[in-house]
Amino acid sequence: MLTKRIIPCLDVKDGRTVKGVNFINLRDAGDSVELGKLYADQGADELVFLDITATVEKRKTLVELVKRVAAEINIPFTVGGGIGSLEDVSAVLNAGADKISVNTAAIDNPGLIDILAREFGSQCVVVAVDTKEYGNEDKIHIHGGRTPTSIKTIEWIKEVESRGGGEILLTSMDHDGTKNGFALDLTRKISDMVSIPVIASGGAGEMHHFVDVFEDGNADAALAASIFHFREIDIPELKKYIASFGVPMRI
Repeated sequence: MLTKRIIPCLDVKDGRTVKGVNFINLRDAGDSVELGKLYADQGADELVFLDITATVEKRKTLVELVKRVAAEINIPFTVGGGIGSLEDVSAVLNAGADKISVNTAAIDNPGLIDILAREFGSQCVVVAVDTKEYGNEDKIHIHGGRTPTSIKTIEWIKEVESRGGGEILLTSMDHDGTKNGFALDLTRKISDMVSIPVIASGGAGEMHHFVDVFEDGNADAALAASIFHFREIDIPELKKYIASFGVPMRI
């Protein structure tokens, strides 16, 4: 059985790591380079760096910051925010990233997923899915969660996989920052539906939430931000706790 992954996420605005609740009310969480190095040293399995205002402000990902973060870590590193072309991807990968994450650009042009998978390999292409529940149906949001669409989450994820997306970064906007636990039903439904890895994001508040999302949500990885940034949960302690339930972890 493949080991499950713990992934700290650095949401970056103007070069600083920030964190909010339900994608709003952002507050400063520290220096991105220092946090990236700390998490790598603590045993995080991967790192995700999202320039959360790049798409909205029509600004490219901060390549220089990517270089600085990559120079300090020795774990796989995914970068997203404002990536919409082969040139953008090349710049980020050349700066030291191992994978890229696309969201808005893929919604605007689904064929981009095919192009990126063909050019760089599916293993390099993470598709971020920001989803919110409306009644009994989940729908996609773009522009860093600011713009709702009529696109059904389940249908979009099926298309992502068919086009060659290598991994799904699934963020429940309803759960984001609440610390009440991950969206287990949605995560399980999607994990069971696709054959590519699913990273669960949004809602982590205590260590057992991670056990729940691995055991009940069937997630391949769990991503969190504020609980790590504000030192509420220690990564080595978290991984030992999860492993104590028989969940395969890299300790």
